[in-house]
Amino acid sequence: MTYIVTDACVKCKFMDCVEVCPVDCFYEGENFLVIAPDECIDCGVCEPECPIDAIKPDTEDEPDGKWLQINASYAKVWPNITVKGTPPADREEWERVENKFENHFSPNPGKGS
Repeated sequence: MTYIVTDACVKCKFMDCVEVCPVDCFYEGENFLVIAPDECIDCGVCEPECPIDAIKPDTEDEPDGKWLQINASYAKVWPNITVKGTPPADREEWERVENKFENHFSPNPGKGS
């Protein structure tokens, strides 16, 4: 099992999860974070840190494994992030928006740390 970041993170990117990860398996996109499934040790400390419940165990993924695939593919091309950055100023406006990945996701890399 691994943990995955899901749709709720898009344009919110709170990053509280980054600082508690003991193996630094988070990778940063312009408006989304992902977890590298091959690096995650399944400790689960990141899940309760996310204020919008964007982090889930992969056992709660969609039947086709959509989020696991997204996390795995972007973790290969985005920079690693180990220090909490500043979340977007308008994050609260996006917290409960539906279908953010389909409509607002950016494939561009973030800055990393």
